[in-house]
Amino acid sequence: MSNSSTDALTLAGIDYSSRLLVGTGKYKDMDETKNAIETSGAQIVTVAIRRSNIGQNKNEPNLLEVISPDKYTILPNTAGCYDAESAVRTCRLARELLDGHDLVKLEVLGDKKTLFPDIPQTLEAAKQLTDDNFKVMVYTSDDPIMAKRFEEMGCVAVMPLAAPIGSGLGIRNPYNIRTIVENANVPILVDAGVGTASDAAIAMELGCDGVLMNTAIAEAKNPVLMASAMKKAIEAGREAYLAGRMPRRAYASASSPIDGHFF
Repeated sequence: MSNSSTDALTLAGIDYSSRLLVGTGKYKDMDETKNAIETSGAQIVTVAIRRSNIGQNKNEPNLLEVISPDKYTILPNTAGCYDAESAVRTCRLARELLDGHDLVKLEVLGDKKTLFPDIPQTLEAAKQLTDDNFKVMVYTSDDPIMAKRFEEMGCVAVMPLAAPIGSGLGIRNPYNIRTIVENANVPILVDAGVGTASDAAIAMELGCDGVLMNTAIAEAKNPVLMASAMKKAIEAGREAYLAGRMPRRAYASASSPIDGHFF
């Protein structure tokens, strides 16, 4: 088995034993949010600043009462932003609300139907944020060239989609994801499109450093049980990747070969 003390996920200079990152949206209430996140074992929790209250609305329930910054690394994200200007402004608001916190998840969306990233606007926002000393984890397409470009800009992690956000379709293009992983010098985390535990395991078997998910857990019939399944899938997929799978063969290969044996 892999040992969490020697196989840590390192993000922005900090080691994490869990390679599962989770969101906070779409749960039925705060209790379910809290229970699912705790069960997942995640140490990094992403929060949509434009859709969640982390202190900016004084008279509403504060999400930080459920996911305390003392227990979790809060990852503010720019979900709902459709241009670089609003994304950068959202990150700066998060930094102010979280007392100088500079680790953010950047996403700039292209349209409301597909929620695919707007790459030119994402590039512009990433440049402004890295210039402003933010540590940027960037949501992007599964294009290996763009993934490398974001790395070269100084993003601390690149997060290609597996499939459209919230679709649950699983990894549609494993070959591109594998290419991104093989050419990267920063962590690669699959973001968006995971539907069930086998999808998470496949992402890890491809060599991804982690997986971020929300809908796959929150919209399951039993979110807390699905959170448990996802935790195990991430661990199993990582161990399978480290173990190194057997080669694929076109023909059968006997489990107990008789070559060299006498009867």
